Amino acid sequence: MITCFEGDPASVEQMARQSSDLLRRSGCRSLGSLPAKAWRKGRFSGPYLRDTLLDAGYFVETLETATTWANLEGLYQGVSNALRSELQKAGGDPIVMCHLSHMYPTGASLYFTFVGNTPSGDLEERLAQWWQVKSAACESIVQSGGTITHHHAVGSDHAPWLPSEIGERGVAILAAVKAELDPNGIMNPGRLFSTTV
Repeated sequence: MITCFEGDPASVEQMARQSSDLLRRSGCRSLGSLPAKAWRKGRFSGPYLRDTLLDAGYFVETLETATTWANLEGLYQGVSNALRSELQKAGGDPIVMCHLSHMYPTGASLYFTFVGNTPSGDLEERLAQWWQVKSAACESIVQSGGTITHHHAVGSDHAPWLPSEIGERGVAILAAVKAELDPNGIMNPGRLFSTTV
């Protein structure tokens, strides 16, 4: 586990001390700051490998969601199974990994990283596979009681599931706010709404 804390220096020191005490009492042993520094150094490298691995015949992607502690296991199982099932259609034995990226008193964020074979066809076929995998995961998130996104935002990829997240009335409220603040539809056109509102 890599623990990181934000805030003023005194608060960070207190949170780190409390966390270390709790982990130590639970049988954990500190490895110092080197693992966190290594993670921080390479944390943005993954997206740069995605296209290279796609060219080599491997599908690599990440997605995130969040839910309550009581629902965490069900959400994890649902999304893992959906990803694995959809990735197996291209053959091979996909790898589906998950970690908690953010924790709160009420719940946590699940961050999935997954790898699988791509179809042997052209780029269009591979992009179609990406959308099938993404859609299966998003459907599972909604069905399993997770949020469609925790910190990556909604945007065009998740827009089809926005009504499931905030309801039709919530979508209408967002559309009304956008129409009031952006009557010419110049701010992020087409990201959440398919037409200018």
